[in-house]
Amino acid sequence: MSMARNTDTQSPAPHAADSHDLIRVHGARENNLKDVSIEIPKRRLTVFTGVSGSGKSSLVFNTIAAESQRLINETYSAFVQGFMPTLARPEVDVLDGLTTAISVDQQRMGGDPRSTVGTATDANAMLRILFSRLGKPHIGPPSAYSFNTASVRASGAITVERGNKTKAQKATFQRTGGMCTRCEGRSKVSDIDLTQLYDDSKSLAEGAFTIPGWKSDSQWTVQVYAQSGFVDPDKPIREYTKKQMQDFLYGEPVKVKVNGVNLTYEGLIPKIQKSFLSKDKEAMQPHIRAFVERAVTFTICPECDGTRLSEGARTSKIKRSSIADACAMEIRDLAEWVRGLDEPSVAPLLTALQQTLDSFVEIGLGYLSLERPAGTLSGGEAQRVKMIRHLGSSLTDVTYVFDEPTIGLHPHDIQRMNDLLLRLRDKGNTVLVVEHKPETIVIADHVVDLGPGAGTAGGTVCFEGTVEGLRTSGTITGRHFDDRASVKEEARKPTGTLEIRGATTHNLQGVDVDIPLGVLCVVTGVAGSGKSSLVHGSIPAGAGVVSVDQTGIKGSRRSNPATYTGLLDPIRKAFAKANDVKPALFSANSEGACPTCNGAGVIYTDLAMMAGVATTCEDCEGKRFQASVLEYHLGGRDISEVLAMSVTEAEEFFGTGEAHTPAAQRILTRLVDVGLGYLSLGQPLTTLSGGERQRLKLATHMSEKGGIYVLDEPTAGLHLADVEQLLGLLDRLVESGKSVIVVEHHQAVMAHADWIIDLGPGAGHDGGRIVFEGTPADLVDARSTLTGDHLASYVGA
Repeated sequence: MSMARNTDTQSPAPHAADSHDLIRVHGARENNLKDVSIEIPKRRLTVFTGVSGSGKSSLVFNTIAAESQRLINETYSAFVQGFMPTLARPEVDVLDGLTTAISVDQQRMGGDPRSTVGTATDANAMLRILFSRLGKPHIGPPSAYSFNTASVRASGAITVERGNKTKAQKATFQRTGGMCTRCEGRSKVSDIDLTQLYDDSKSLAEGAFTIPGWKSDSQWTVQVYAQSGFVDPDKPIREYTKKQMQDFLYGEPVKVKVNGVNLTYEGLIPKIQKSFLSKDKEAMQPHIRAFVERAVTFTICPECDGTRLSEGARTSKIKRSSIADACAMEIRDLAEWVRGLDEPSVAPLLTALQQTLDSFVEIGLGYLSLERPAGTLSGGEAQRVKMIRHLGSSLTDVTYVFDEPTIGLHPHDIQRMNDLLLRLRDKGNTVLVVEHKPETIVIADHVVDLGPGAGTAGGTVCFEGTVEGLRTSGTITGRHFDDRASVKEEARKPTGTLEIRGATTHNLQGVDVDIPLGVLCVVTGVAGSGKSSLVHGSIPAGAGVVSVDQTGIKGSRRSNPATYTGLLDPIRKAFAKANDVKPALFSANSEGACPTCNGAGVIYTDLAMMAGVATTCEDCEGKRFQASVLEYHLGGRDISEVLAMSVTEAEEFFGTGEAHTPAAQRILTRLVDVGLGYLSLGQPLTTLSGGERQRLKLATHMSEKGGIYVLDEPTAGLHLADVEQLLGLLDRLVESGKSVIVVEHHQAVMAHADWIIDLGPGAGHDGGRIVFEGTPADLVDARSTLTGDHLASYVGA
């Protein structure tokens, strides 16, 4: 019996569902994008490159990822959307083929003193469950091991109503928490210097308070104390009775009436603790942070020895280790400790915890400990910590969006990061990466180069295709792709040394080093080797140091380069002098503001669970000022026209003629020096890229008086073409008599240095030692360290 056979050898037609293999973007106009249209392949690794400010983040984060998130939010009911952040639709005509997007950005973690690496991931939660099951002696549920949970005991009567019956019952409630009662889970206690809070020779009516923002008599906080009835506002503080001083400093919260309004009076000390000490110091405005550093001394809590935990949590142990001991271990050591636990009753938990800890090690963060405060992580470290929860994810067909994942990584660690990006892609995900490093660009399946310039000169797609195509494309990125700096032939001679002796900050192991002055000194080493601990934690106070670190710029949509750098002050004074009026008229945040939009230039309409709408103010047409203010001119321009100028244009405008203003020109020259000549003076800070913000900060610090400049990875966010300009700036600083110390991984900066200090050999407890000191040429010749090997390969030695 013969069987029927299918002789049709043609492959079946592709299924319709398999045809959606592209993300299509048409007419993107977000920020500086100029009607960008592009097709991005799905399930591939696409790298977006271009000079800083060319529109990479605007396309990837503000358009593709933002619209994906908005569409996901719209799948929820209107009731649920009311509790979610409202997202506006990006300025784009068509966005097709989107998948669920997960953004892994460089936003620093923290914001709360109790936030640690362990609490920011699932590691601490799993450790608490582990100790609640296996810890001896047993002290309670997982909350008993949490320093975020306080112990609570309560008792009383409750009334239960059932049908027509009402019955009173006695009830007790008890929750065992692991929080140290002395430091409240913060690991440190504070001692407040009262002389920094007020001048006791003055009365409250005379402005005794010296706390930032508390000096005005009309300020509500001051009025609460003055009109509380607990103290005499006209009596000098030093003359208060013992009872008055107790009420003034430590009074319990109580309602008082101030000018007919019910407000809460509270003692000064608890008020300061709630207002300032409960917040992350790194997130404070500079003048507030300076006040806290001046007024408050932080010391390790003597009760818990900095572990944040109660005595019960510290005494419950597994294999002679408490949860505090576990959190203090380096994560790679903790992973080995967990691997040594063999307890079938918690096997699934041990497996999950093991995978999480191994992910830390795999991603190059094995040198961290779970107790490390989240606010102390660099932007690159924070981004890699966020990656951990995605590495073991079972989700596929997801779009992962990364913002320069190699920031803060030594060349030795970049290959490991590349492997992780490729693994995410190989699971069937779309991986979009904003990146400048050639080592990561080279692994891309698809490259999109934006430019050709920055700001208004950018916002167009200059090239899309393969890496080989980029090399021969003739774009700025293509021309600089294979650039290699050469080692400086002749190094400058130091004019002195800065001595550091016995440095033990964090993982430093009694380091003795002489940092040369009057030259460009680069401090390098693998991530976690102790570079920042040496430079930021060990340089003696009072050495005349100007530090430019990677902390973000705080600013609202009203803030712009002119307000942030202080440029607006001389401009306002110049306008006022030329027109014989008050300077306040030329501030969009003061008297000159358009009354309709309050100087914002746009009217914001809140539409509840739908995205708010911003429309240009009809009265001022987006110029932000009253019409009467725009009648005043300087050099033929009104204030709105000046704020619309680019930095380069403004430098020329204020350099000569009627508008000549030396104070403004000096600030503008510094902005041009750091490569920000294309920015407009009135551009909101919220629209600037990460690289632009760091260079803006560098420009403001260049005016400070100090002989030593400490820069923390100034190449972060810089395009290959911009690094050359940065090196020129560093040379000018040194030639002007400054000493420049740079913490850096970029090989071009290492090669350009006069002196290199290399820390290592590894990270965490394997680092913290000086493994090389000398010139870049000597480091290349010796090849005795990881840095030496990579620098030699870079310069072709």
